[in-house]
Amino acid sequence: MKPTLFVLAAGMGSRYGGLKQLDGLGPNGETIMDYSIFDAIRGGFGKVVFVIRKDFEADFREKVLNKYIDHIPVELVFQSPDKLPEGFTCPADRVKPWGTNHAVMMGKTAINEPFAVINADDFYGRDSFAVLGKWLSQMEGKTNQYCMVGYRVGNTLSESGSVSRGVCATDNNRMLTDVVERTKIERIDGVVKYKDENDQWVAIEDNTPVSMNMWGFTPDYFAHSDAAFVEFLNANIDNLKSEFYIPLVVNNLIKAGTSTVEVLDTTATWFGVTYAEDRPSVVAKIQALVDAGEYPEKLFK
Repeated sequence: MKPTLFVLAAGMGSRYGGLKQLDGLGPNGETIMDYSIFDAIRGGFGKVVFVIRKDFEADFREKVLNKYIDHIPVELVFQSPDKLPEGFTCPADRVKPWGTNHAVMMGKTAINEPFAVINADDFYGRDSFAVLGKWLSQMEGKTNQYCMVGYRVGNTLSESGSVSRGVCATDNNRMLTDVVERTKIERIDGVVKYKDENDQWVAIEDNTPVSMNMWGFTPDYFAHSDAAFVEFLNANIDNLKSEFYIPLVVNNLIKAGTSTVEVLDTTATWFGVTYAEDRPSVVAKIQALVDAGEYPEKLFK
C-alpha cells in the first residue's frame, strides 16, 4: 500500500486573507503546495489528505482540489477549536485552533496507512519526498517507529531575518533524542547561530538537522495523540494561546521509550515566504529549478 501525504492547510485562510490570494510563485501561477503534491506523486505517495477550516471548503475544492483530482486521489478533513475529546468544552473566547498536532488528529478518519505530515506553505524539495516516500513504503503494519526529515540548518535560512527552527539532537544511529525550538536563528559573519535562553548567540554546524514539520508516522500515532491531548487540555485548556504541537507529543513518546523517530537526511533546500521580502527570492529559486529541469514549466496540465 502506498503512503498518504497529509497536508496541514487549516491556517491558510487566515494567513492569506482568504484563499483567493493563494500565492502563485511558479512560472504559471503554481503555489508552493502544487510543487509538494507533484513531488509526492513522483516520490510514491498514493493519496493526499488536506486538513482545512470548514468555512473555506467550497473555495478550497474549486481553487485547489480540482487541479489534483486527475493526478492523485484527494480527501478533505476539517479542524476547528471545538473538536475536543469527550468531557471538554472549548472556551468561548478561544479563536485559535489547537496547533499542529491537533490538526494531525483530524486525519484519523481518513488515514489507515503510513503517512507523511507537511505544512501547506513550505517548499520541501524533490529529494525530501523521495527519501520520506521510500521510508514510509516499508512501514506497513509496523508501530511506534516514526521518522522526521532533518534538513541541514544551513539549507533553511532566510536572507530577510532570523527564523524559528526545531533544532534536533540525535544518537549514533540517527535516532532523535530531542527537539528544541529555537526562535532566533540566522547566519552571522558566515556562521549559523541561535540565541539561547540567556540571550547569548551559540554557533552550530551548517549540517545540524532541524525540523521543518515534515514527519512520517504510522496510524498508531493517532491513539498516542488522543491520550496526549487529554493530558494537554487538563493542563492548558484555559490558556487561550496554548497550542498542541507535534514536537511536544514526539518528545514525550521518545522520552518515555514508547517510540523511536529516525532522522532522515536530505540534500534538499527548504524555502518559504517567512517574510514578505522573501517572495522575490522564492520566485527566483523556483524558476531556477524549472530552468534546471527539476520541474516542468506547467505542473498540472
